[in-house]
Amino acid sequence: MAGNIIEQRIQIPAAHQSNVSGQFDEHLKLIERTLHVSLISREDEMKILGPENNTEMARRVLSDLASLSIRGNTITTQNVNYALSLVLDKSGHTLTELDKDFICNTIQGRPIKPKTLGQQEYVEMIRKKMIVFGVGPAGTGKTYLAMAMAVTAFRNEEVSRIILTRPAIEAGEKLGFLPGDLQSKVDPYLRPLYDALYQIMGAETFARNMEKGLIEVAPLAYMRGRTLDNAFIILDEAQNTTPAQMKMFLTRIGFGSKVIVTGDASQKDLPKDTISGLDVAMKVLRKIDDIAFCELTSKDVVRHPLVQKIVQAYEDYETKQKPAARGGRPRQVK
Repeated sequence: MAGNIIEQRIQIPAAHQSNVSGQFDEHLKLIERTLHVSLISREDEMKILGPENNTEMARRVLSDLASLSIRGNTITTQNVNYALSLVLDKSGHTLTELDKDFICNTIQGRPIKPKTLGQQEYVEMIRKKMIVFGVGPAGTGKTYLAMAMAVTAFRNEEVSRIILTRPAIEAGEKLGFLPGDLQSKVDPYLRPLYDALYQIMGAETFARNMEKGLIEVAPLAYMRGRTLDNAFIILDEAQNTTPAQMKMFLTRIGFGSKVIVTGDASQKDLPKDTISGLDVAMKVLRKIDDIAFCELTSKDVVRHPLVQKIVQAYEDYETKQKPAARGGRPRQVK
């Protein structure tokens, strides 16, 4: 039984109605479909009709979105989906809590903040721990948030330089002999790191700091034989390291440094039967103090909502295939 239909009302300032409602009321329609309620917008008031429990959840979602709008945010479909997941999970958390956790601004003045509880935990671990492993699927903000924290530490003079590195492994395709000097050959592998830095600190500031040697973007092989003091070091795409490479990297760390290791265990591009250095490190280093592990999930995906659905679909598919890897019979995927 759905229960008796009741009516609730919530005040939303007229100036924020369109932001909360979304283009063509897409946000309201999403709330209606998810919570099985009816929403009627009138000037600075929203009327909610439906079963008592559902209307209360809708009221909390709308209140959260209105607070977010009043704080100067543009409401996105991701915001609405996450606000709905918070009330359905009965977590007691709100989007407004997350919105208070400011990291820095992009070059365009857009604030960078964690957008999910998983991201907030990740950022908090980076603040507190010397080494943090951020592991999770594409779109969870692992690298971007680490970059934002690195730039913030650099601007605050907590570190004297930023070092960004990733293994030069082809993503399932053979690129052949690339033209140009050594830097030109490795640049395609490092492009995502450059792009994030351009967005956060601007191309000119980035180039100026690169020239001074204060920012270094290099393939993992360049780390061998060095000791990295007073630096913020990010190892991206760590699932494509070998155990030997991971050990080499982690033993480069010097005094005053902070290290973030990011990776997605489901997207390995290593040769067949090669063990991932990320997998080994997560087993070996679990009990060491000052090393933290943050495992993000499809709930933390903050790209287009379709990306979250794609990640979840692959997770479901791979879960169903696991019996085959153990010698059992895989369930038929429908």
